[in-house]
Amino acid sequence: MARRSGDCMKCLVIFAVVSALVVCGPALYWKFNKGFVGSTRKNSLCPPCTCDCPPPVSLLEIAPGLANLSVTDCGGDDPELKQEMEKQFVDLLTEELKLQEAVADEHSRHMNVTLAEAKRVASQYQKEAEKCNAATEICESARERAEALMIKERKITALWEKRARQSGWEGE
Repeated sequence: MARRSGDCMKCLVIFAVVSALVVCGPALYWKFNKGFVGSTRKNSLCPPCTCDCPPPVSLLEIAPGLANLSVTDCGGDDPELKQEMEKQFVDLLTEELKLQEAVADEHSRHMNVTLAEAKRVASQYQKEAEKCNAATEICESARERAEALMIKERKITALWEKRARQSGWEGE
């Protein structure tokens, strides 16, 4: 058991190292290839960039109506949302617990149904196994009887063959 745990741990460490290399590898490659900030290594393949970008657009220019909204106004027109926001914290926790209890009850019911089905199937398999064992015992006893009859027939055949040879029969 300890060997399996050690093997599993080695496998997890290898997986973690490989995952880290896959995630960080490309970034490290480009860092080493182009050099670190402040390093003396210069790459002559790419000239310095000249940017002529416009200044960033503010949120007020995109949607001027958003500046007048405040968080307290949010959902003020929706009666359902307003009612929900007015609930006490304890009521919300109670409701959450009831929902979790309902989910747990449903899960428990599902597990009970699954367990009952498994017991039914196991019982059916047990009955089939008992039938199979009984049939095997019957076949085995029939085989033993057939084997005893075959031995008896061989003895009778050997006796008749012996008598026939004594009477002058030469055989095949």
